[in-house]
Amino acid sequence: MKKFIYLFMAVAAFGVVSCEKDNDVLTGNKNEGGLLDVKNNLVAYVVGNGNDFQYSAALGAFQGDVTVESVDVYKQFTSVDGTTSNRVFLKNVTFPNASQLETVNFNFTYSELTEGILVDGQPLPTNDAELEIGDYWTLTYVSKTSSGVEALNNKSTKVSVGTRFAGNYRCVEAEYYRLGVLTYTAADWPASTTIESVNSTTYRVVEYFGAFSGNEFYFTIDSNDVIGYPDNTPDGTPQSGNGQPFITCLTNPADMALVYCGTSNYVIRDDVEGKDRLVMSFGYNTTSGAAGPRVFYQVLEKIVD
Repeated sequence: MKKFIYLFMAVAAFGVVSCEKDNDVLTGNKNEGGLLDVKNNLVAYVVGNGNDFQYSAALGAFQGDVTVESVDVYKQFTSVDGTTSNRVFLKNVTFPNASQLETVNFNFTYSELTEGILVDGQPLPTNDAELEIGDYWTLTYVSKTSSGVEALNNKSTKVSVGTRFAGNYRCVEAEYYRLGVLTYTAADWPASTTIESVNSTTYRVVEYFGAFSGNEFYFTIDSNDVIGYPDNTPDGTPQSGNGQPFITCLTNPADMALVYCGTSNYVIRDDVEGKDRLVMSFGYNTTSGAAGPRVFYQVLEKIVD
């Protein structure tokens, strides 16, 4: 009966418990406790934050007759070309064992991530500016339990090297004009827009062109936090929106008059909570059928976990 109660509570806390989520070897598949949950499968590492900037991840545990007493965290580096480093101990994270459901946060810095790491026999650079977009560390977790068992969790954390403005964003303000008529507002935008780093200054917007799915486009952020739009994508093809020619405040100022060209295309940094905002105006020009400009204004705010 006690085993059934523990199983019910574990399912309630973590969803359907399976060996794909947690290292059930800890409890012989009886779910009597000792279940470890990796809370962060991705942590964004921002180039330029410096050697001592604190990044954070979290682990959760279901404590029963068997408890997770501590977790050894290991690190391994993979370069953008696929070369991997040695696997090195990062730190030990202890659990207080004060309640049945526990979450413990742990921090790490660039200095800690690089210590002892060798790639092709060479250490990582002392300055993170020498990293490349697409490099990453993998954090893996070995649980140590009150029953004396040690087990490697089958979930890991990817610490992905990018730039500050990569991430997921919510729309807080938006307007879309079709042939001069306001057609969509912020309520029509997606709940989340994903922005990826291409290099230190160039970003790719995944899936959405304003409110329209099935698109992607590229923009840049310069050292003065001014947003620009390159004529071509990284592979050399012209930028487009919905398959039509891309237009901007610089290329088509008259067509873009409705979307605040004089007061847009810049970054608002939030150095306290990390909720950076991107204020953007862009569009495309349909050349056949209902020909004419489709223009967008959007303010995107970074989603912070």
